[in-house]
Amino acid sequence: MVGGEAAAAVEELVSGVRQAADFAEQFRSYSESEKQWKARMEFILRHLPDYRDPPDGGGRLDQLLSLSMVWANHLFLGCSPLGPK
Repeated sequence: MVGGEAAAAVEELVSGVRQAADFAEQFRSYSESEKQWKARMEFILRHLPDYRDPPDGGGRLDQLLSLSMVWANHLFLGCSPLGPK
């Protein structure tokens, strides 16, 4: 039954990915194109484990969402802290 165990593990992994994507969907901006959102969602999901809010609060998730917007603005709009290129 190794095949059954592997299939169950894959299903559990897929379910976890779906839940993470559903969680991230709430942070999509109405002005983001599909391409921009997919890139920013990947950024959020990739870094989410490092920015989970601690039980006592702290706003780490807010920091991650802010960083994702800065990253997307830099990537897609060419924004930088030094002004236009």
